[in-house]
Amino acid sequence: MPPTNLDLDALRSFALGLETGSFARAAERLGRSTSAVSAQLKKLEEQAGVHLLRKSGRGLRLTDAGETLLSYAQRLLDLNDEALGAVRGANLEGWIRLGLQEDFGEVILPRVLGRFARAHPKVRIEGRIARNGELVDKIASRQLDIALAWDAGERPARVERIASVPLCWLAAANDSGRNDRGEPLPLAVLETPCLLRHIACEQLDRHGTAWRIAFVSPSLAGLWAATEAGLGIALRTPIGHPGSVRVLDPAEYGLPTLPSLDLVLHRADGPANAATDHLVGILKQALRQTLPNDWYDASPEH
Repeated sequence: MPPTNLDLDALRSFALGLETGSFARAAERLGRSTSAVSAQLKKLEEQAGVHLLRKSGRGLRLTDAGETLLSYAQRLLDLNDEALGAVRGANLEGWIRLGLQEDFGEVILPRVLGRFARAHPKVRIEGRIARNGELVDKIASRQLDIALAWDAGERPARVERIASVPLCWLAAANDSGRNDRGEPLPLAVLETPCLLRHIACEQLDRHGTAWRIAFVSPSLAGLWAATEAGLGIALRTPIGHPGSVRVLDPAEYGLPTLPSLDLVLHRADGPANAATDHLVGILKQALRQTLPNDWYDASPEH
């Protein structure tokens, strides 16, 4: 019996529908009718021999088999796109200036740079790990072409929302995190200006919790070291924190419940650039593979 070959077009519709939260939006993005995408999904289930989606309210949820196939689909599509990019973009040259928050430096950057370098060996990337305000300023002054940053309301150029990331209180893994003596809560923070430092102080003030700055660091590495040492608690996201630091339950430790923070992709104004577009695509795919699905839009609709 000959092996079954999964349909890449159907896999792309499947993956895009889950990424956008709607197979109708996926159909629009792909230039197809909704019925054509539905037929692709049915064909994909026939090829896989299992159900990939199940109804959940008005939307759809992945089955266990669907979760498994999605991880393979993204890898197959990545490899397909990388191969096409390498063939079509072999002669692309120039520079791309990419900026990232420290949170994503170790988690995302190696994967993105490696894949892009294989596809476009003649394009050079100038990378910068920097704080949120600096990234936005450099986008506005066109010193960066792309920047992944937290949404602080600035709109210097083109902005695309990527995900909504929960904020959390963090303490040393061996620290109770409790403040039973009634003293001001010690905080470990980054130097100003810092968006997350501002949110921490604002949330504690609204909650009526007294606080004090116990440790200030110019870098995320220093912040983690201070938190691990028990000098104070920190407000960050769950992304990339070391195993020596743990997330605190706000209700259990008498801390304010925190909002989520949008992660956005800034692009400097300027003419379209094929290499930059490809790098943006690789960056978004890497984030999709790294961040939890529930940080994106809700389950896909029909």
